[in-house]
Amino acid sequence: MPARVTVPSLFPPPGYAHVSVVEAGARLAFLAGAVPLDAAGKVVGVGDHVRQAEQVIANLGEQLRAVGSDFAHVVATDVYVVSGEPRVLSDVWGVVEASGLSTGPHSSTLLGVACLGYAGQLVEITATAVVPEPEPES
Repeated sequence: MPARVTVPSLFPPPGYAHVSVVEAGARLAFLAGAVPLDAAGKVVGVGDHVRQAEQVIANLGEQLRAVGSDFAHVVATDVYVVSGEPRVLSDVWGVVEASGLSTGPHSSTLLGVACLGYAGQLVEITATAVVPEPEPES
Protein backbone atom coordinates (compact mmCIF):
# COMPACT_ATOMS: atom_id res chain seq x y z
CA MET A 1 0.00 0.00 0.00
CA PRO A 2 1.33 3.48 -0.73
CA ALA A 3 2.48 5.66 2.15
CA ARG A 4 0.83 9.08 2.33
CA VAL A 5 2.72 11.92 4.00
CA THR A 6 1.45 15.23 5.26
CA VAL A 7 4.51 17.36 5.98
CA PRO A 8 4.26 18.75 9.54
CA SER A 9 6.13 21.96 8.69
CA LEU A 10 3.67 22.84 5.89
CA PHE A 11 0.07 24.01 6.15
CA PRO A 12 -2.20 20.93 6.38
CA PRO A 13 -3.85 20.36 2.99
CA PRO A 14 -7.65 20.01 2.81
CA GLY A 15 -8.33 16.37 1.99
CA TYR A 16 -5.11 15.35 0.27
CA ALA A 17 -1.50 14.50 1.18
CA HIS A 18 1.61 16.45 0.24
CA VAL A 19 3.43 13.28 -0.87
CA SER A 20 2.61 9.70 -1.83
CA VAL A 21 5.44 7.14 -1.71
CA VAL A 22 5.35 3.80 -3.50
CA GLU A 23 7.97 1.14 -2.77
CA ALA A 24 10.07 0.03 -5.76
CA GLY A 25 8.69 -3.01 -7.52
CA ALA A 26 5.05 -1.94 -7.33
CA ARG A 27 2.93 -1.99 -10.47
CA LEU A 28 1.70 1.49 -11.31
CA ALA A 29 -1.14 2.54 -13.60
CA PHE A 30 -0.98 5.96 -15.25
CA LEU A 31 -4.55 6.78 -16.24
CA ALA A 32 -5.49 9.03 -19.11
CA GLY A 33 -7.76 11.86 -18.14
CA ALA A 34 -11.20 10.63 -17.14
CA VAL A 35 -13.78 12.76 -18.93
CA PRO A 36 -17.54 13.29 -18.51
CA LEU A 37 -18.62 11.14 -21.46
CA ASP A 38 -21.27 8.42 -21.27
CA ALA A 39 -20.80 5.03 -22.97
CA ALA A 40 -22.15 6.49 -26.24
CA GLY A 41 -19.56 9.30 -26.22
CA LYS A 42 -22.00 12.08 -25.26
CA VAL A 43 -20.93 14.76 -22.77
CA VAL A 44 -22.95 14.33 -19.55
CA GLY A 45 -24.15 17.35 -17.56
CA VAL A 46 -23.44 20.13 -20.05
CA GLY A 47 -23.13 23.36 -18.06
CA ASP A 48 -23.09 21.53 -14.69
CA HIS A 49 -19.65 21.21 -13.07
CA VAL A 50 -20.88 18.97 -10.25
CA ARG A 51 -22.74 16.53 -12.52
CA GLN A 52 -19.71 16.32 -14.80
CA ALA A 53 -17.42 15.70 -11.80
CA GLU A 54 -19.70 12.83 -10.74
CA GLN A 55 -19.51 11.28 -14.22
CA VAL A 56 -15.73 11.75 -14.31
CA ILE A 57 -15.40 9.98 -10.94
CA ALA A 58 -17.60 7.12 -12.20
CA ASN A 59 -15.48 6.80 -15.35
CA LEU A 60 -12.26 6.94 -13.32
CA GLY A 61 -13.58 4.10 -11.19
CA GLU A 62 -14.18 2.05 -14.34
CA GLN A 63 -10.63 2.73 -15.55
CA LEU A 64 -9.21 1.61 -12.20
CA ARG A 65 -11.30 -1.56 -12.03
CA ALA A 66 -10.22 -2.47 -15.57
CA VAL A 67 -6.61 -2.79 -14.34
CA GLY A 68 -7.39 -4.38 -10.96
CA SER A 69 -7.13 -1.24 -8.84
CA ASP A 70 -9.51 1.09 -7.00
CA PHE A 71 -9.80 4.52 -5.41
CA ALA A 72 -7.93 3.41 -2.27
CA HIS A 73 -4.83 2.75 -4.39
CA VAL A 74 -4.75 6.13 -6.15
CA VAL A 75 -1.58 7.96 -5.19
CA ALA A 76 -1.92 11.16 -7.25
CA THR A 77 -4.47 13.10 -9.26
CA ASP A 78 -4.72 16.28 -11.27
CA VAL A 79 -8.24 17.73 -11.29
CA TYR A 80 -8.92 20.16 -14.15
CA VAL A 81 -11.96 22.46 -13.94
CA VAL A 82 -13.03 24.98 -16.56
CA SER A 83 -13.54 27.94 -14.24
CA GLY A 84 -11.68 30.76 -12.59
CA GLU A 85 -14.08 30.83 -9.63
CA PRO A 86 -12.81 29.31 -6.38
CA ARG A 87 -16.40 28.33 -5.42
CA VAL A 88 -16.76 26.20 -8.56
CA LEU A 89 -13.39 24.53 -7.96
CA SER A 90 -14.48 23.88 -4.36
CA ASP A 91 -17.75 22.32 -5.56
CA VAL A 92 -15.84 19.94 -7.83
CA TRP A 93 -13.37 19.11 -5.04
CA GLY A 94 -16.39 18.29 -2.86
CA VAL A 95 -17.36 15.59 -5.37
CA VAL A 96 -13.79 14.21 -5.27
CA GLU A 97 -13.87 14.06 -1.46
CA ALA A 98 -17.33 12.49 -1.34
CA SER A 99 -16.27 9.78 -3.81
CA GLY A 100 -13.74 8.22 -1.47
CA LEU A 101 -11.00 9.01 -3.98
CA SER A 102 -9.27 11.18 -1.43
CA THR A 103 -9.24 8.34 1.11
CA GLY A 104 -5.67 7.87 2.14
CA PRO A 105 -5.40 10.73 1.31
CA HIS A 106 -3.76 10.86 -2.12
CA SER A 107 -1.65 13.72 -3.51
CA SER A 108 -3.60 16.07 -5.73
CA THR A 109 -3.52 19.31 -7.67
CA LEU A 110 -6.74 21.23 -8.40
CA LEU A 111 -6.53 23.54 -11.41
CA GLY A 112 -8.81 26.10 -12.99
CA VAL A 113 -8.29 26.04 -16.78
CA ALA A 114 -9.62 27.88 -19.84
CA CYS A 115 -10.90 24.85 -21.76
CA LEU A 116 -10.74 21.07 -22.10
CA GLY A 117 -10.82 18.71 -25.09
CA TYR A 118 -14.55 18.10 -25.70
CA ALA A 119 -17.11 20.78 -26.53
CA GLY A 120 -19.04 21.43 -23.30
CA GLN A 121 -16.52 19.59 -21.11
CA LEU A 122 -15.93 21.27 -17.73
CA VAL A 123 -14.04 18.62 -15.67
CA GLU A 124 -11.25 16.09 -16.22
CA ILE A 125 -9.19 14.05 -13.77
CA THR A 126 -5.90 12.25 -14.43
CA ALA A 127 -4.63 9.71 -11.93
CA THR A 128 -1.73 7.47 -10.98
CA ALA A 129 -2.57 4.34 -8.99
CA VAL A 130 -0.87 1.31 -7.54
CA VAL A 131 -2.16 -1.96 -8.99
CA PRO A 132 -2.16 -4.42 -6.07
CA GLU A 133 -1.01 -7.98 -6.54
CA PRO A 134 -3.97 -10.34 -6.95
CA GLU A 135 -4.95 -12.30 -3.86
CA PRO A 136 -3.65 -15.89 -4.07
CA GLU A 137 -6.35 -18.47 -4.64
CA SER A 138 -6.94 -20.83 -1.74
